[in-house]
Amino acid sequence: MDIGSSEAFSQLGTLGVEEEFYIVDERGRPTSGIGDLVYGAAPPDLLEDRLDHELFKFTIETQTPLIESVDQVDETVRSVRAALVDHAERHGHRIAAAGLHPAAKWRELDHAEKPRYRAQLDRIQYPQHRNTTAGLHVHVGVDDADKATWVANELRWYLPPLLALSANSPYWNGFDTGLASARAKVFEGLPNTGMPTAFDSFDSYLAFERQMVETDSINDRGELWYDVRPHTGHGTVEVRTPDGQTDPARVTAFTEYVHALVIDLAERYEDGESGTEIRRELLDENKWRAMRHGREASFVAPDGESVVDLVTHVDAECDRLDVSGLRDILDGECCSTRQRRLHDEEGMDALCQSLLL
Repeated sequence: MDIGSSEAFSQLGTLGVEEEFYIVDERGRPTSGIGDLVYGAAPPDLLEDRLDHELFKFTIETQTPLIESVDQVDETVRSVRAALVDHAERHGHRIAAAGLHPAAKWRELDHAEKPRYRAQLDRIQYPQHRNTTAGLHVHVGVDDADKATWVANELRWYLPPLLALSANSPYWNGFDTGLASARAKVFEGLPNTGMPTAFDSFDSYLAFERQMVETDSINDRGELWYDVRPHTGHGTVEVRTPDGQTDPARVTAFTEYVHALVIDLAERYEDGESGTEIRRELLDENKWRAMRHGREASFVAPDGESVVDLVTHVDAECDRLDVSGLRDILDGECCSTRQRRLHDEEGMDALCQSLLL
């Protein structure tokens, strides 16, 4: 049985970044390339044992090596991306990045043959059959299991603003959904996704993980796809909220912010701070606001009464945590807005080209 333990939580502040991408042709349109890139010739050394496919034959995932310092994030992310692009080009493919591929029509695409994914398709059916999503996952090491659980609980309020900043998926199945992040809504169609409840302790989370496996609700712990979770194998807090990003600078900014946030919360835990009590329904409301409005969203504050807009929140967080990347993102064009602008001005072909790495 694939169950983790508290012993995995041994280091504070280490990092890992997982990115999901699309394998496309020269026009930026989906193509089945998993057979070449994962099961064909060996990948570059940097990608060895850090390259895997996702549900569809046109989706692929990379994992960075262990990153010891936040100062190494940008170079590592760019190096992994460059290795993937080179690997793809040697096999006649290109790589694109977004929360959803705007032209991908799930009924016309092949699913992966990997037994794990075939089992998910059989068990979940329609919601998984249509799941063409691609996300960014950030792992931050935490040196105590109960601390990691408390940090994951506290992180939940901060995730909707993070989603709003990362929103990069207005199109799905070739049409405009009216959402800033349709990926988040499509992904929430799966079981064991979205905003988790708070857990009293690591033991309670581990018991839940074990219960889900033992009752055949999931095949392994990796199928707990919540927006944040203590990762009982890696010994990290894993944030799974952001859309996939085309620009690596945005990946760096989000990773640096999540790292700073986890370190801050870890220190607050050590200082004996009590946890924030906020209804899950309000957290779900905040996430909906992020999905729907993206950059224009405002959020119910942790006190459950006041409302804070995204600009005010970003300014406060950058000052509080001494990070600047989120301000740079806020000053730039919203990714979902950019996608719509390109589509309206130049058409779907130009939009697909713009997502190429």
